Amino acid sequence: MLEIKDLHKSFGKKEVLHGISLNVNDGEITGFIGHNGAGKTTTLKIVAGILEPSSGEVFVNKMSMKQEPVECKKIMAYLPDNPDLYDYLKGIEYLNFIADIYEVNKEDRLNRIESLAKELEIYYVLGDEIRSYSHGMKQKVAVISAFLHEPKLLLLDEPFVGLDPKASFILKNKMKELCSKGSSILFSSHVLEVVENLCDSIAIIKEGNLVKQSKTEDILKTGQTLEDLFLELEK
Repeated sequence: MLEIKDLHKSFGKKEVLHGISLNVNDGEITGFIGHNGAGKTTTLKIVAGILEPSSGEVFVNKMSMKQEPVECKKIMAYLPDNPDLYDYLKGIEYLNFIADIYEVNKEDRLNRIESLAKELEIYYVLGDEIRSYSHGMKQKVAVISAFLHEPKLLLLDEPFVGLDPKASFILKNKMKELCSKGSSILFSSHVLEVVENLCDSIAIIKEGNLVKQSKTEDILKTGQTLEDLFLELEK
């Protein structure tokens, strides 16, 4: 579903990505981990089409992000670590706006919004303006918007930050459910236990270099925890 080939990115004279290459297979969840400033968010933004790479290629469902950006974006969703919503829209107006962009039909959008909003316990405040929401409530609206069109590729940057334990549990189940339908997920997180328990494969980035990508089961077979491996590679 996702193929990243020899991705480089520089800001001025500073190169922050040094030839990243990784794959996310159909129906799989891949955890993307690394220290602060390692290049996780930059990589995700390039895959999402928000940043231009200095060189390298991104392919989504075998389509080139460089050659077919709109077609790629139609089948993906990106949830940043601190989503900026339109504060003066009501929650339901914002979700309908997102559904319009992705051309989700009326019946599907109503069903998905109602189901997700009730599970996340914000259904009865969707008529309020987003500016009145807490940080956690805004995060829940952003989560709903990311799942609305059932993307084939879902990109998440620290998605559990700001969510209460119940909402985090629901999000993890929704991620698994989406992948059971053949979609793929690439997400970053500092919560290694969640990555270890949730992901089919794990990619570790250090100072702009991909230092390891492996199946989670292969990592655990060695007797190491993900924390052990991460700390060892970070030395």
